[in-house]
Amino acid sequence: MVGINLSALALDELLATEWLATNGVGGFASSTVPSLNTRKYHGLLVASLAPPVRQAVLLSRVEESITTGEQSFPLASCEYPGTFYPQGHQYLRAFSPEPFPRWAYQGDGWTVEKQLRLLPGENTVCLTYTLLASDRPVDLELKPLFALRGMHDLMYQWNGRLVVDTNAKSPPGIHHRIPATNRTPEVFFAHDGRWSNAAYWYLNNIYRCEQLRGYAGLEDVWGPGSVTWRLAPGQTMHFACSTDPIELSRIVRDCERDEAMADAAPAVMRGRKLPDTAMDALVRASRQFVVRGTAYGGGDRERATRIVSGYPWSPPAGRDSLISLPGLLLVTGRLDEAKSLLQLYASLERRGLMPSDFPWDGAEPRYLSSDVSLWFVNAVWQFLRYGGDARFVERQLLPAIESILTHYQRGTELGIRIDADGLLVAREPGVPTTWMDAKAGGWVVTPRYGRPVELNALWYNALRIAGELTQRAGNIGRAHATLAQAQQAEEAFNRRFWNEQAGYCYDVVDDASSDASLRPNQLFAVSLPFAVLSIDRQRRVVDAVERELLTPFGLRTLAPMHPQYVGRYRGSIEERDRAYHQGTVFPWLLGPYVSAL
Repeated sequence: MVGINLSALALDELLATEWLATNGVGGFASSTVPSLNTRKYHGLLVASLAPPVRQAVLLSRVEESITTGEQSFPLASCEYPGTFYPQGHQYLRAFSPEPFPRWAYQGDGWTVEKQLRLLPGENTVCLTYTLLASDRPVDLELKPLFALRGMHDLMYQWNGRLVVDTNAKSPPGIHHRIPATNRTPEVFFAHDGRWSNAAYWYLNNIYRCEQLRGYAGLEDVWGPGSVTWRLAPGQTMHFACSTDPIELSRIVRDCERDEAMADAAPAVMRGRKLPDTAMDALVRASRQFVVRGTAYGGGDRERATRIVSGYPWSPPAGRDSLISLPGLLLVTGRLDEAKSLLQLYASLERRGLMPSDFPWDGAEPRYLSSDVSLWFVNAVWQFLRYGGDARFVERQLLPAIESILTHYQRGTELGIRIDADGLLVAREPGVPTTWMDAKAGGWVVTPRYGRPVELNALWYNALRIAGELTQRAGNIGRAHATLAQAQQAEEAFNRRFWNEQAGYCYDVVDDASSDASLRPNQLFAVSLPFAVLSIDRQRRVVDAVERELLTPFGLRTLAPMHPQYVGRYRGSIEERDRAYHQGTVFPWLLGPYVSAL
């Protein structure tokens, strides 16, 4: 196995690294390297019950053990108040997340490999165990432990009747069903071993990360029994869990096919094979964030592509989706999926605004951001740059772009309007409408009311793009008017946003004052396809950002010299919210930084 040698690492070091696998419809599996869950969001099957939202932790974890003769060796690990039990991490020798999570365990005379696969397009997980080496047959026991609750909740022992229906079928396995109750969903699992009924609750499982973050971090999980196998060297056994009835033979075939494809297929970017293994891993990782949705709306919307950027706890978000669309879908040649996502957002345009997020519970999308619509315009331009369908853009996306510009010019929700200079104003008391949107209770940490610098850079960029597109569509008069507005905005931006004394842009220009805080937002005045900042000033902005904000992990959100700078993101919920955009480093900002360079 190619991966990390774990023999010399302490448990705390193992718990500091987490892995994630996704299924393409909003579900996922995630935990730490030794499979000791430290978050309530960890689980081996976190299913999306209304794709791509309403995630539920169904199969929380499994407890496995190897028995040889009179000796038993645990493979699983768990933390309880005051102790860790079992301590299977002692036998963990290697882990690799590529191309799917794999573990190697080794004890006295035996070596076992464990693999986890999520089946694409469905809420199904398959665990496989192979005895790689042993001087004699060994017994493997597996106990599935279920949480059966929404991913933001916790399960506690209760008096409801949780039962298992068992149906012995033809080879290769035995199939089980946990019927739904008034508080838990229906779940299926299957295996090719021997089943023993023995229902029990495991109480007070500790999720240390939740406790450190100021949340409840104790949970009870329910086990219906155990499955056992007698393994000979080279033999492989299977355990699967799903929200749908299971055909184990089909799942095994799919896993074997996926394994062969993963081993054989190199990454492809824009039609070229890439020998670089790091790039290969990046391209594979990019697929994990792209999902197909069925939870919102009807018709084509049900099959639309969406992007989930905030695993494990965030639903699809408009800003993140449109910013990441070029890297996830265009650079990797997935133009049809980019087209689907853009079409979805165009259909959801309301009075110039586009959805800021799709709530976790599947409710109607929310419209709380002033910049998402402008990121949509930028994404359309990038779609064309990478060879997207120009006719589709003209017929189905340009009307949405024109509606955005019209409503922003006339004034719309969130206090969005154009001032006399042609600059964009956004002012909705109590509502942070830019990407710096942290709130602590009712307090907006970084309100940025007025004329945020990146909002106006995006506005100018959108005007230029709209002018180009309307001109291509043959509407010359409208194109000239739009480009004249862009020129007005450009002149006003360079007059009002440039801070000559500091050598960089103001972060926010308001009617009575200007905020001279050094933040990374001004990079967009340099990095967007149509850069609003005059060319002679761009180098000074990049130099200032590089000098004060650049770190090996991304860009700081506020310069350390600022009196409100917070250098560590930690502490209580309120303390973390205070720090969120007051110094915290964000890796995604490396993208516009590199583009600015």
